This record gives sequence, C-alpha cells and structure tokens, in this order.
Amino acid sequence: MRHLLSRTALVALAATFATETLATEWNVSLWGKRRAFTEHVEKLAELVSEKTNGEFTLNISYGGLSKNRENLDGISIGAFEMAQFCAGYHRDKNPSITVLELPFLGISSLEQEVEVSMALYQHPAVLDDLARWNAVPLMPSPLPQYNLAGLGDTPASLADFKGLTVRATGGIGQALTSVGAVPTSMSATEVRQAMDSGVIKAVAFAPHAHMSFGTIENATWWTTNLNPGTVNCPVVVNADALEFLSDSHRDALMSSVDEALDHYVDTYNSKTMAAWGPALAERNITEVTFADSELAAFRETAQPIAQNWIEENQSRGLPAQELYDMVQAKIAETSK
Repeated sequence: MRHLLSRTALVALAATFATETLATEWNVSLWGKRRAFTEHVEKLAELVSEKTNGEFTLNISYGGLSKNRENLDGISIGAFEMAQFCAGYHRDKNPSITVLELPFLGISSLEQEVEVSMALYQHPAVLDDLARWNAVPLMPSPLPQYNLAGLGDTPASLADFKGLTVRATGGIGQALTSVGAVPTSMSATEVRQAMDSGVIKAVAFAPHAHMSFGTIENATWWTTNLNPGTVNCPVVVNADALEFLSDSHRDALMSSVDEALDHYVDTYNSKTMAAWGPALAERNITEVTFADSELAAFRETAQPIAQNWIEENQSRGLPAQELYDMVQAKIAETSK
C-alpha cells in the first residue's frame, strides 16, 4: 500500500525546500576582535539578515578563517566570500588603492574618507586591479589620521624621531623615514608583543587600534597632531559569490552599505573618540603637540613620496597620475 502525503504536507515540504534553496550563508574573514574598525561589517550582517528574513547571513570570523595578510588571497580562491584587508599589508597586490595611503593628502574627517574611497573604488583601474584577485570592493573602513604612541624619552621635536623604531605601514612609514625614524611593517595583532619586547619603541595607529591592541598600556607619550596620513582598508567580496547571489539578496547587500558606513562613522566619532581622551588621561600619557613650523617642514620633507609613487606605478602600467589627480580633485570637492 502506498503512503500518500496530504496536500497540506506537500505544500509545507515545498515551502521548506524553497527556503533551504534560497538560504545563503557567506563567511567573512576579519581579525583581532570586534571593535570600531569592524562595526560596519557587523552592521551590514545585521541589516542583510533583517532584509532577507534570515535567508542571507554573514558569518563573521575574527581570525578563524585566515591571517589578515592573507585575506585577499583567500578571496581570490573562494575560501570565503567577504574579507577586510589593508592595502599597506601587501602593496604589490593592490597598488591602485595605495594612493590613499600617501602621506599628507589632506583628508580631514571620516565622512570625507568615505567619499574619497568610494569614488576611487569605482575607477576602472582599481576594479581591474582587484579583479586580479577575483575581488570586488564593497566599502572602505574609514580611519582618522594616525598618530604615534611610544615609550621611552618623550620627543620634543621631529629631530628626536631619528633612529626611532616604529610600527608604521605604507605612506606613513615612508613619511617617518624622511625624518629619520626606522619603520617596520607588522600586523596589528603582533604590535603589542613587539612593543613589550623592545623590538619597536612606538606605534602609528588610529585611536581605536591603540586601545584595542593595548599599545597605550605601556606607552608614555602620544603625538596629538603629527597626522602623517592613514591607511586604506577595504571590505571586498568574491566576484563569483556576488554574481551567484539572487537579485533580492544582492540588493539587500548593496542597499545596506550606506547605512552600515553611517553606523561606523557615528560609532567612531561618538564612542571611540569620546573614550580616547579619558584613556590617555587615566594612564598619565604625555601629549606631544608639534609647532606648525615643524609640521610644515615634515610635509615638505615627505613631498617627494607622492611623486615617487606616481613614477613607480606608471612604469608598471597603472594610470597612477590619473588616480592621484582624481583623489586630489575629490578631496578638494569634498572640502568645500
């Protein structure tokens, strides 16, 4: 005797199958721990899940999927669908976006950093550059100007940076080299141990990272206005995974980017920066403020770095002058 399912049971089974078929899970590779630097990704996951009634989820991993310097490689082979990385970790892999890591560009706010980054990410040369890794740029991780937290003798002038071993990447590291410092590139998760062991004496970070990675726990001084630049850390998605999404899921993802970035900026400005001053005061960290004349001299010393970047990348076939000019124009436009 055959056992037939009732019409109600068939409808329920079909609905279950449809839900399972439409369900999409993406793995997202971050590092460290949840902090201001990752709030836009956390918000994006929340929004995408809400808009799709849980059918599309972003499973965020902090260091469980890849090392931070290998996230772009992981994206290229489809090891995960979304990842965050910093351009300065591997300049040769993503030369086009390192233009935003040049020193003294003149970006003065997180909001401006978002606008300039998003404009650059749409440039054909950038899209082609990242396409080599099967990556599509989704959104930046805007960071304020970096400053140094260090231990040992408090610098009274930029001349005191001569011989200073400092963790600094990209254009920031090049700028510090121009005043005699000795920069080294290492991932954020390695910094505290290097500082504790004496490998480095200072660290160039944004405020959230100084707090998250504990550099202010043994720092004795902090530069308030050095502001040599910042790093550019995009969130990218695997191109094949993005193409494979249904129209509704892709729309849920893309339409959530602006709100996720707004949440990030608000969190950084209102919470992270509010906690920064008290954190320095509680630890009796000396704040070092340089005279305008010294800062002007610093900018002049670092001036050749941008031209060298242009010449080096032009020789590699990248429209470097065009990218630099576009960034400068966007900064001027958004500074009005």
